[in-house]
Amino acid sequence: MSTSRIILAASVVAALFLGGCAGQAHTTADATAAPVTDAATAAAIDRALAGDHRSAANRARDVYRHPKETLTFFGLRNDMTVMEIWPGGGGWYTEVLAPVLRDKGRYIAASWDPKSDSKYVQDNLKAYADKLASRPDLYGKATVAALQYPDEMKPVGEDSVDMVLTFRNLHNWMSREAAEAMLAAMFKALKPGGILGMVEHRASDGVPQDLHAKSGYVREDYAIALAQGAGFELIGRSNVNANPKDTKDYPQGVWTLPPTYREGDANRERYTAIGESDRFTLRFRKPL
Repeated sequence: MSTSRIILAASVVAALFLGGCAGQAHTTADATAAPVTDAATAAAIDRALAGDHRSAANRARDVYRHPKETLTFFGLRNDMTVMEIWPGGGGWYTEVLAPVLRDKGRYIAASWDPKSDSKYVQDNLKAYADKLASRPDLYGKATVAALQYPDEMKPVGEDSVDMVLTFRNLHNWMSREAAEAMLAAMFKALKPGGILGMVEHRASDGVPQDLHAKSGYVREDYAIALAQGAGFELIGRSNVNANPKDTKDYPQGVWTLPPTYREGDANRERYTAIGESDRFTLRFRKPL
């Protein structure tokens, strides 16, 4: 491990110790410190979720991802400039965010580096581009930018977006020792007072955090300390995406559960009954 990595790990551990793990109650810390979703935006979210552009498979995941509850917790408004980090080839949240923001706001997809020589990256970039092209009435105003460590770290201008959203990405950045750099890039992109909304697979509190998150699970207190280290203020916590059935002790990590089922048919009925992973949902603010 590099010297800088050791220093970072030590600083995170110290922050966890001094901060008492930021408290264990998953409630809003300061409801007045974040924007509030208005009725028009809530109605637009409902319309997007009910739209015929969403596949049956994507709709089936609403019960685990709670998109309306999650986005309203973050304080989404239809007049915001919102940057979603790594929407993937399928653009699950793009199907909701792009239509909601189309008329009054702006949706930016901060995706992978188009210069990457990774076949996985190139295949997913093409799939995402094809998705946007398939429904110009919904996605025609969406903007695609690049945000991937280490070569593409400035997807937009500094202080230019109202909200940054990331769904189950932190473990990927940790595996590449890129979490700090990615969070720093998000911090720069946000306007002062802007919101970072984060959802991630939640590790058990009593388990030491693997700095590379090989299981896909991240301790909530560790994630909070990382974001605070980048300059963010924690202003809200929610259990809207919690799943107490998730035991987090699977042979293939979080990917053992649906929708991946990395073990194939082995124990599939058991994993289906558990559902998707237990997740924390955090709201941060860039200080004014």
